[in-house]
Amino acid sequence: MPVSHAGVTAHHAKGAPAGPTGFPSWHRVLPGVVLGCATALIGLLYCLLAGLALGHRLVRPSTRDRALATVAVGARRLADGDRLRRSVFFGDRFPEHYKASDQKILRYVLVRGRAGLLSAVVLGLLGVGLILAVVLVTAIVRGTVGWRELFLQAFLGCALLFLDVQGLYSLAALDARLARECFGPSDSELLRRRIDELSTSRAGVVRAVDAERRRIERDLHDGVQQHLVALAMLIGRARRSRSRDAEQADALLLQAHEAAREALTELREAAWRVYPSALDSQGLPEALRGVAERCAIPIEMECAVEGPLPQPARTAAYFVVSESVTNAAKHSGATRISVRLVRTGGILVLRVEDDGAGGADPAGGGLTGLRSRVGALDGVLHVESPAGGPTTITAELPCV
Repeated sequence: MPVSHAGVTAHHAKGAPAGPTGFPSWHRVLPGVVLGCATALIGLLYCLLAGLALGHRLVRPSTRDRALATVAVGARRLADGDRLRRSVFFGDRFPEHYKASDQKILRYVLVRGRAGLLSAVVLGLLGVGLILAVVLVTAIVRGTVGWRELFLQAFLGCALLFLDVQGLYSLAALDARLARECFGPSDSELLRRRIDELSTSRAGVVRAVDAERRRIERDLHDGVQQHLVALAMLIGRARRSRSRDAEQADALLLQAHEAAREALTELREAAWRVYPSALDSQGLPEALRGVAERCAIPIEMECAVEGPLPQPARTAAYFVVSESVTNAAKHSGATRISVRLVRTGGILVLRVEDDGAGGADPAGGGLTGLRSRVGALDGVLHVESPAGGPTTITAELPCV
């Protein structure tokens, strides 16, 4: 069956088959076309013979599934050969770990068989047309054909050639579409996957928002509120001591002043953890430098990002780096942290690595929240943390 040089159309969804890497040359296309017709006819013949041999089992409901599975074994081998043909002659690339169902394999072989039979007829008519064209040219050379007959023959020949080429093109497009649906996820499968991904991402965002709210409440309750309570108690003691012991009142007021400064610092830190104002006013590099300044562990920062970033990607990148650095400082026992951000095309790639003890749980609450935040942007988060370290967190964020 003829096959199109256009190959398999690339999908943007994950796991989709990729198209050819380049335009195949005709010395590879023509053998692929002829071989495709041969394999399609062989597949059709195989289905006919298998149907005749197992017809009595196929009509019985009790034995139908087993008989179809038996037929599918040979059909899968034929399909694997055709997949190799498309890869060799047309440069198509398909997902390596995708395995089509038996029903999809049988449908592929049957449809290709019928289309291959039609393709053989079309190629045969094209060959007959070429022979008649040679005969017509010979008659012209001999002078045995008049101008009126020549014009009529040329007009009919061009019309038939146009229809023949259009037929071959349509059959080639059908072959490419069948290969895409059989050797990779079909459009409906990709749509279902996308719906599942969006549903999972939405649920993850809801969980991340709830976790963020609980964290903010905990920071305010355990931090700012405790400092304010201590401040109120110190001021109350100072008021009571003012008339009896002025020196003690001054000492208490000094402690109250220190408590007020600590409360202000804690409130500023809590607000920064909610959303840093520097992210909008000064940009992502300056906001990340603020993270490095507040961290007790030395951080090597490399930010090779040119041009403005979309606000969602900028925010997600900041929180991925901030949470990763905070986790490393609290739990890993690291002595050095490196942060690197690079923008390649429409993807922002950030990498946070520490030399700590490793063993981070990718399913832990903090990393799960980061994965949900990144997944909400159709990004990808990778965590590598073997026992003994190092721990590497890599995020890929779309910037389009």
